[in-house]
Amino acid sequence: MKGLIKTIIIIVVPVLAAGLLVIASEKIGGRQEHESLKQLETTVRKAVMTCYATEGVYPPNIDYIEEHYGIQIDHDRYGVFYEIFGDNIMPQISVMEIAEEEEA
Repeated sequence: MKGLIKTIIIIVVPVLAAGLLVIASEKIGGRQEHESLKQLETTVRKAVMTCYATEGVYPPNIDYIEEHYGIQIDHDRYGVFYEIFGDNIMPQISVMEIAEEEEA
């Protein structure tokens, strides 16, 4: 009986530990994705404000920010939406992760 319990423990404990590691790594990965998204949006906003402070106008588009302010955006991974309302009004900036297509 003691041998059976020992065998069960030897099998169950590593399986449970592996399961917990998988769950923890998925949660950490999800947080990192959220932080990357947030950091990109903050970086784009800072570049837009820097442009306004130095040039006196908001940048006309995202390409201008990338070209003149050294921002690098992974366009395959993120969609950056930049909408201008007027010359002296802060543009609307939204950054979203592009959903990956699942392979069948």
